[in-house]
Amino acid sequence: MAEKHQSLEKSHTEDAIITRLEQEPRRSYLRDFIYGAIDGTVTTFAVVAGTYGADFPPMVAIVLGLANLIGDGFSMGGSNFLGTKAERDIFEKAKREEEEHIERVPEGERNEIRHIFAKKGFKGEDLETITTIITSDKKVWVDTMLKEELGLSTLKISPLAAALTTFFAFVIIGSLPLIPYLFFGPSFLWSGILATLAFLTVGAFKSRFTHEHWLRAG
Repeated sequence: MAEKHQSLEKSHTEDAIITRLEQEPRRSYLRDFIYGAIDGTVTTFAVVAGTYGADFPPMVAIVLGLANLIGDGFSMGGSNFLGTKAERDIFEKAKREEEEHIERVPEGERNEIRHIFAKKGFKGEDLETITTIITSDKKVWVDTMLKEELGLSTLKISPLAAALTTFFAFVIIGSLPLIPYLFFGPSFLWSGILATLAFLTVGAFKSRFTHEHWLRAG
C-alpha cells in the first residue's frame, strides 16, 4: 500500500503531470481484441463440437476449423473496420457541422456553451468567464460541443488498427481449440480444455488494464 501511494504521488509531480498531459490520448483497442478472441474461440470450438457430435472424420474438423478461422476472422475484421470507419465518419460530419454553426451563428453556439456549464453549476461571473475562455479558441469550442452536447469522444480511431486487432485475436486465440487436431491427434476433451483456457487467458489479460484480480477477471 505504501509503495502504491508513493507511486501515485510520483505520478502527480509537476513534471509528471506536464509530461502526461502533453501526450495525446489514444483509444484502447482492448475491446477489439476481446471481441475477436472470444468469438474466434466460440466458433472454432463449435465447429469441433459439431464434427465430433456428427461423428465426422477428424480431417473434417481441421478443414472446417481452418476455413472458419480465415473466413470468419476476415469477416469479423472487415465488419469491425466498416463499423469503426462509420463511427469516425459520424464524428467528422458532426465536427464539420459544429464548425459551420460557429461560423454562421456564433452567438447561438456561445449561448449553448453558457447553458452547458450553467447545468454544471457555474453561475454569474464564473459562468461568463468560462464561456469566454472556451469560445475564444475555436478548437476547444468545437471539442467542447462534440463532447458535452453530442456525447462524442474526440479520441482518434483507426479503423485499420481495430480491424487487424480483431482479426489476429480471432485467428490466434480462436485456433486453440483446433490445436489437438492439428498436432496431437483428435481429442474433443483437450479441445474443450484449451477453449476454456482461452477464455481464462483473455479474462486474465483484460485484468492488466482494468485492475481486477486476474483470477476473477478470468
